[in-house]
Amino acid sequence: MTISQDQADKVIAAGRRAAEAIGVPMNIAVHDDGANLKAFSRMDGALLGSLDIAMAKARTAALFGFNTEALYEFCKPGGTSPGFENTNGGLVVFAGGIPIRDANGRLLGAVGVSGGAVDQDFSVAQASVAGLQPTASCSGDEL
Repeated sequence: MTISQDQADKVIAAGRRAAEAIGVPMNIAVHDDGANLKAFSRMDGALLGSLDIAMAKARTAALFGFNTEALYEFCKPGGTSPGFENTNGGLVVFAGGIPIRDANGRLLGAVGVSGGAVDQDFSVAQASVAGLQPTASCSGDEL
C-alpha cells in the first residue's frame, strides 16, 4: 500500500501550516513507499539549497522506514557501518525525515522537511505526519 495523492496533499498542508506558525519557510517533500517523489512544496522564501535536502530526507526515511536521525547511529564515528550515508545515492542522517505509516504500521511513504534549523525541520516533519492522524503515526520510536 502506498500513500495516496489526497494523503500526500494533507501532509504537505499540515507541514506548511506548521512552518508558517514558526515563521520559517520550508521545503516539504513526500515520497511514496517506493521512495519516489509524490508531492512537493517550496514555500515562498524557502532556501533553494534545502530543496534537495528535503527530498533526500523523505527518500532516506522511505527507503529504510526509520526517522533519518536514527540512521546516524550506523555511520557515526565508531558506528557499525562507516560510510553508510554514502549508499543508495546518498542518504541524509540528521533529523527532518519521518516515515508515514498507516494505522496497522505499514509503510505508506515518508516526509522530508528542510529550510530551518534541524530541530525546526524535525518539528515541521512531525506536524506534517500528524496531519494524517489518526491513520498515521510519527513517534520516532519505530526502531
